[in-house]
Amino acid sequence: MKVKDILAVKGRQVVTIPKETGVIEAMSIFSANRVGSLVIVDEEKNVLGIIGGRDVLMAVVNHPDSIKDLKVESIMTTNLIIGTEEDDIDYIQAIMTENRIRHVPIMDGRELRGMVSIGDVVKALLKEKDVENRYLKDYIADKYPG
Repeated sequence: MKVKDILAVKGRQVVTIPKETGVIEAMSIFSANRVGSLVIVDEEKNVLGIIGGRDVLMAVVNHPDSIKDLKVESIMTTNLIIGTEEDDIDYIQAIMTENRIRHVPIMDGRELRGMVSIGDVVKALLKEKDVENRYLKDYIADKYPG
């Protein structure tokens, strides 16, 4: 199974914000959109970075007095780990596990094509195993002619 198979089911919408967005406002955007990460983009929609819930938590811990004025550009991760639509799900799962991340932006060159979460990967792998399991049970029960 490939990343493009996940995106075909879940969709390609990614919540993006400009780098000037305040951390407090970003928290509201997380909540309103029910997402675990936000991609930071410039005016031309070029990807600049990403923030997750842990980034916001660490900002609150490290800057409690100035959190109201803090912008996401000061807490975003800029050294992105990305995937492509042609990547195997097992590969994406491995890079998420190895790097201890929960979200991988899916890129085609410089274009953002989607976002895959660890939940998306687990859901896809479970579905694949369920289909294989049913096929094998039907095969053992001699439900296929020939």
